[in-house]
Amino acid sequence: MARAAGARGRSGRCGRRWRCGRGALIACAAWTAGWVLAAALLLRAHPGVLSERCTDEKSRRILAALCRDYRGGVLVGDLCEDLCVAGRLRYRRCLYYERGKKVLQADWRGRPVILKSKAEAFSSFRPPGLLEDQAGEGGQHSPEAELLPLVAGEVKTALGLELSHGSLGLLWPRLRGPRWRGQLASLWSLLQQEEFVLLSLLQDLSRHALPVLGSCGHFYAVEYLAAGSPHHPALFPLGGDPRGAAHAVSDMALSFLDLVSHFDNDFSHRLHLCDVKPENFAIRRDFTVVAIDVDMAFFEPKMREVLEQNCTGDDDCNFFDCFSKCDLRVNRCGAQRVNSNLQVICDKIFRHWFSRTLRSSAVSLELQLQLQEAVQECTHSGGPAGGPQGVAPNVFWKLQRLLQATQSELQEAES
Repeated sequence: MARAAGARGRSGRCGRRWRCGRGALIACAAWTAGWVLAAALLLRAHPGVLSERCTDEKSRRILAALCRDYRGGVLVGDLCEDLCVAGRLRYRRCLYYERGKKVLQADWRGRPVILKSKAEAFSSFRPPGLLEDQAGEGGQHSPEAELLPLVAGEVKTALGLELSHGSLGLLWPRLRGPRWRGQLASLWSLLQQEEFVLLSLLQDLSRHALPVLGSCGHFYAVEYLAAGSPHHPALFPLGGDPRGAAHAVSDMALSFLDLVSHFDNDFSHRLHLCDVKPENFAIRRDFTVVAIDVDMAFFEPKMREVLEQNCTGDDDCNFFDCFSKCDLRVNRCGAQRVNSNLQVICDKIFRHWFSRTLRSSAVSLELQLQLQEAVQECTHSGGPAGGPQGVAPNVFWKLQRLLQATQSELQEAES
């Protein structure tokens, strides 16, 4: 009787044994899902939490391994001799490691440069596979007919662009001589780095992008420019501009508008910026704005591919600063971006500059208020990304006109 009563008690508390097990399983799954979601949100908001510590010791070891591979004939590059033999490319300091990416500062023949790679080791990159077998040691013939379509395929994978063989430009150097295998392997490691491919295609085509100066194995060099920071009062170091901060800010704002128009209209496909923050831009001495980190920049075909994902609501369709809408009928994000580069720049950059009025400024209070209202209109407007007016009717031209008027008032105050 007691045993039966105990059994009934256990049965009453738990029902059948499989129901208890199912309940525990559901509770465990919910708990796990909660932690996974929390971790995903943390990583999205603070991607540096998993970053390695950036040290000079490790950075020097990375470059030493690169030079060992160069001396062993594993890799090549037009900067390898200066880095590994002549000492004309000298390591200076580690800038940051983030999610595998290594960014180092160096001096190259008296000028500061940045060395970048998506990964630490050359062996981390997928080798060209059967292509190595085609090119025997000392082979003098480049199988260009076979290789060019494969290079074009790597570009399509990285950027979503279908390019003719004649458009590959710097991505197809002359690959000849006894180091053919190292040349091919080095090229393949660079083609797997989206930023390198994008910057190479923009070479000599964009004043708002960094030129690629050369490479050694899987590391490539770009011009060094001091990055912006939210800790700077004007977001970017002004270098003691004698005209004052107001002049510099208006110059930079107009350059940002030029960047927006350039990326929207001057290529065969619109170039979307999905990670807009001061740290990803720099300014030249003439206050031209330059995008210095374009890991999250996508041409239209790739942007559509990135956005078109499964969803249960609009929040699932936000890829950093590039937003889409969830179609709840099919639970898929739309392929078209619904905000624009200008809208995000207004929100992340212009609001910092133009959210307050300064009675001590040489710019009239009326003009300051008009500019403040235009930035607010730009930030909160909707609509699909389009040309420069796509954020809201005429807001691009309104901002440009007001900034030019600001410059005129500042010049008049000085005269």
